[in-house]
Amino acid sequence: MLKPSLQLKLGQQLTMTPQLQQAIRLLQLPALELQAHIRELLETNVMLEPEDEGEIERPEGLETSESTETPEALEETPRAAEEPQETIEVLEEDWGGASAGSGESAWNGDDDDRQQELADASGQSLQEYLLWQLELARLGPRELAIARAIVDAINDDGYLSEPLEEIAETLKPDVQCSVGEVETVLTGVQALDPPGVGARSIGECIELQLRQLDQSTPGMTTAIEIARHHLEQLAGRDLATLKRELHTSDEDLAEALALVRSCHPRPGATISTNAPEYVVPDVFVRRTEHGWAVEINSATLPRVRLNHSYANLLGRSASHASLRAQLQEARWLLKSLEIRHETLIKVARSIVERQVAFLEHGDEHMRPMILKDIAEAVGMHESTISRVTSGKYMHTPRGVFELRYFFSSQIEGADGSGTSSTAIRAKIRKLVKEEDPLAPLSDGRIAELLSTEGIPVARRTVAKYREAMNIPSSGERKRSGSTPL
Repeated sequence: MLKPSLQLKLGQQLTMTPQLQQAIRLLQLPALELQAHIRELLETNVMLEPEDEGEIERPEGLETSESTETPEALEETPRAAEEPQETIEVLEEDWGGASAGSGESAWNGDDDDRQQELADASGQSLQEYLLWQLELARLGPRELAIARAIVDAINDDGYLSEPLEEIAETLKPDVQCSVGEVETVLTGVQALDPPGVGARSIGECIELQLRQLDQSTPGMTTAIEIARHHLEQLAGRDLATLKRELHTSDEDLAEALALVRSCHPRPGATISTNAPEYVVPDVFVRRTEHGWAVEINSATLPRVRLNHSYANLLGRSASHASLRAQLQEARWLLKSLEIRHETLIKVARSIVERQVAFLEHGDEHMRPMILKDIAEAVGMHESTISRVTSGKYMHTPRGVFELRYFFSSQIEGADGSGTSSTAIRAKIRKLVKEEDPLAPLSDGRIAELLSTEGIPVARRTVAKYREAMNIPSSGERKRSGSTPL
């Protein structure tokens, strides 16, 4: 018979404290979302205040910043230790005192003005843009009414979506007009910007754009003929039939095809109603005389600090539990922001150390790298690295890349070394770019050429990478007679 008893057990358990939850949440927030979150906290927590720009001495530029870590202090993976490492400097300001960071304030009025200068937030639609041009055309009341009805029937792609008969009916009884009169006004609307607007078919759209070019342009007549009657053969890449029906030479056909392909099939899409979105890099990487330098973008770091005036007043009183809770939350926030900054700079530096060849020579020299490699180097968990690299961007001499871009799988070579999938894609793109247009490389031949370089890739893998890069097959490239890159 079982009897009740008491037993003591020792064990460890990870508890998600509020501080840890806040640190994790701030760690994975992109720069813009972090700034918005700080703005909300400034409105609700009286213990926080924005830091004035003139209270902390700001560096004049990257050249005045000093290195805060030495390369020897980093933990390296065994593979990284086998290769000579260049000096990777970390350029940053001191995160001392109660400040959560340095840099221009995200809520600074001057910054908001600069953002408004850069961003086109007009939200002007295609119809509004066309109506604005009609107001300047000095049309009579009757022609203007017909032109407005035509503009209302133009869709977002720039095509006239209603028959001329229906447009004439919609104007009744205010304006009595014939279909021929509507077509005459349509000719004037089709002369507006963007070129090709108001067309009733893709062929007419291309022809309208071609007719705005100089009539002496080589291949113009053939290009217009293709737009009118031979777009299906062009879409099917049946160049032999196209050449035979047009009775033209190879040179004239090539010039005509170049003109047709230069036209925009959706002219209305060039008038965007959405404000452009800009990527704000979190990290800057540049070449110096000592090696590669890594620096956090100070403009993305919110300048917020503890309100010492309220904090000192609160210390003299034993009441005000809500204010004491806000004071504790403010201190947790500042600590979490400091952890976010330190973690981001460690991860960014470790990535740069392993991808020096990519920074110097391009995609073909991208090293295979997974989250575990960086996690072991900085002494953190893989989930933490995943949060840090999500939505964060690095500005390099080769462009702006998301931190996740530097992570890729690998294919083992014959000598035991690995090649990243990014490098393989770059090699495939290079082989296709340098191929003979009359004898393009098949997927099997590309696989053979990669194998000679010590990269054993299957033909189906080459096909998968090629399709992911929107490169046509060898047969389609041969029919088009040109390289798609």
